[in-house]
Amino acid sequence: MHALIVVAHPDPASLTHRIAASVAEGIASTGQASVEIADLAQEGFDPRFAVADLAVHRREAPPSADVRAEQARIDRADVLVLVFPVYWWSMPGLMKGWIDRVFANGWAFDFSPEAMLVKKLRRLQVHLVGVGGADARTYEKHGYGDAMKTQIDHGIFNYCGARVITSTLLPESEIRDPAMQLDAARAIGEEVNRGLARQETTEAG
Repeated sequence: MHALIVVAHPDPASLTHRIAASVAEGIASTGQASVEIADLAQEGFDPRFAVADLAVHRREAPPSADVRAEQARIDRADVLVLVFPVYWWSMPGLMKGWIDRVFANGWAFDFSPEAMLVKKLRRLQVHLVGVGGADARTYEKHGYGDAMKTQIDHGIFNYCGARVITSTLLPESEIRDPAMQLDAARAIGEEVNRGLARQETTEAG
């Protein structure tokens, strides 16, 4: 079983990267699953949705090489984990642009005025880990948490048929003891690992 963790933060020493590493440790803790971490900033992924991407959406041209490479990474994975800092109550532009370009018409879904919508990522399990600066009470008071789930969990992944298994916010990242956040991240990874084990058992049976 294989997990792909995608992280979007410009500082490789950030808490976000440390959380991604702890999630990876939890996934790999039993030695039954392999883990790949895709660091979008370090890899220099271009998040700009350009004319060429619009042509892909319109089914007038094939995806570019960088987009095909990202799609292949997801195709190899049994589970996708996104780890990102919360910027303005959503994910960073780098990760949103990765989704804009990679989750393209013809690969993540099929849409046309005639056929309407076909969801093509039903096999994919997704786990979301947001690293927030505000406290949980702020997210609840203003409805930010629900808004993020509507945008990301439902608006993106449900549209493509992918199943969001867990959607976790780790708040107070700038004031809380990092050890608590890293412990929580490892626990998320261990839960992903258990899910992969259950999936493998089901497929084998």
